[in-house]
Amino acid sequence: MARWAWFRRFPEHRWFLVVLAAGIALRVIAMLGYRPALWFPDSYTYVVTALKPRPDLVRPAGYSMFLRLLEPFHEFAVVVAVQHLLGLLIGVLVYLTARRLRAPGWAATLAAVPSLLDAYQIQLEHLLVSDTLFAVLVVSAACLAVRESTGWRTACGIGLLLAAATLTRTVGLPLVALFAAWLIFRERGRVLAAGVMITAAMVPILGYGAWFHATYQRIGIVGANGVFLYGKAMTFADCDVMRPPPDLAVLCDPRPPHLRPPAQEYIWAHDSPLVRLPGITFTQANDTLAGRFASLAIMSQPLDYLGSAVSELARSFTVGRPVYPDQEIYDHYQFPATPPAPPGRHPAVVGARAAERYERGPISTRIVEPYAGWIRAYQEVAGLPGAAVLVILLLPPAAACVRRLRPESTAWVLPWSVAVVLLVLPPAVAEFDYRYVLPAVPAACLAAALAVRKPDFRNIPTNVVV
Repeated sequence: MARWAWFRRFPEHRWFLVVLAAGIALRVIAMLGYRPALWFPDSYTYVVTALKPRPDLVRPAGYSMFLRLLEPFHEFAVVVAVQHLLGLLIGVLVYLTARRLRAPGWAATLAAVPSLLDAYQIQLEHLLVSDTLFAVLVVSAACLAVRESTGWRTACGIGLLLAAATLTRTVGLPLVALFAAWLIFRERGRVLAAGVMITAAMVPILGYGAWFHATYQRIGIVGANGVFLYGKAMTFADCDVMRPPPDLAVLCDPRPPHLRPPAQEYIWAHDSPLVRLPGITFTQANDTLAGRFASLAIMSQPLDYLGSAVSELARSFTVGRPVYPDQEIYDHYQFPATPPAPPGRHPAVVGARAAERYERGPISTRIVEPYAGWIRAYQEVAGLPGAAVLVILLLPPAAACVRRLRPESTAWVLPWSVAVVLLVLPPAVAEFDYRYVLPAVPAACLAAALAVRKPDFRNIPTNVVV
């Protein structure tokens, strides 16, 4: 009976502990069923950069440095285990932050459920991609930013977390400005905390930019912004309307937009007008050319651009989960019933060899039954629908309108804004992808929990343990 004494001392946390235990069990089953990890096309590039550290033209090296940190174990199973722990940490942070800001226990527990129990979140943690690391960095920053007070140490911590997030996924960069605005609002217009936060964020980012410039003689932290925006533009661009100059006209596609492939095909497919240009796709000349074409398309067809971005964003909120952008990518977000085929494209083949050196052995995914069958069956019934994400996102502003919350009761605004930025930016500058939705969900859930009743920025009484 003594072993249950601790449990009885925290009755308000029992349901959360049950959910947390279920989340742990599901992750253990996933690890037993799929060994050592699941692979995504990007995974191989991350491993190459981890073994030979240098800035990558397409994506920043933050996740690769995470892999390098764990390289002494020579086990991708260890990487996956750490990612599962990070996924659990997200759920714990959401719950504890909501409780500390006086959200009711049931709301805080429900806010943690998607992070802990969503099958697609668990599957994403099992993939060797950057999204889980990015999500925990952003959620950690948001939880710090809504604390009772924001001293210079807290502001510095927020800035470093946002810098790490930006160097993991570039979509983190706009969050620096968002958090700065929030800190100014919280401090009644005083900019000291915001200034400390911005400085702490920009020093690592600028340092990485200097490394990138020394490597490629280019300004930035990646060299693919124009290319990805070009892919976005090709979902609506009409050269008859744009009337591009001859040097840009080579990037036109005569097919009407509704007959064109998804945006990603204009970046990777061999028949893409951009890919057919001399040199690799991400040379400075090609990236600049692609960026100019995209800018002209957006300025010439602003309503078409807006319609394309909105239609892509709407994919985040569907009732079902239709196949998109294609079957190959879609299947990467499912626990497979058969071992995935080895990579076929040359860069991935090179990356697979590097991964074998990292692992010091074979890296192919082994499917072990019955555990794999259990987690596949779970994924069929336990995914968070996109429509539920929309409801969660609409709840905080709706509650604010109905209850007319006082200014000191607006803790939900920051995590809600973070969720909106993470949902809107990918469809606006590249394309929708199911895995881009998942990092936004914990922030949206935290905002919903904080909006259920009128929380304030005071800590809960010391006799209540969270």
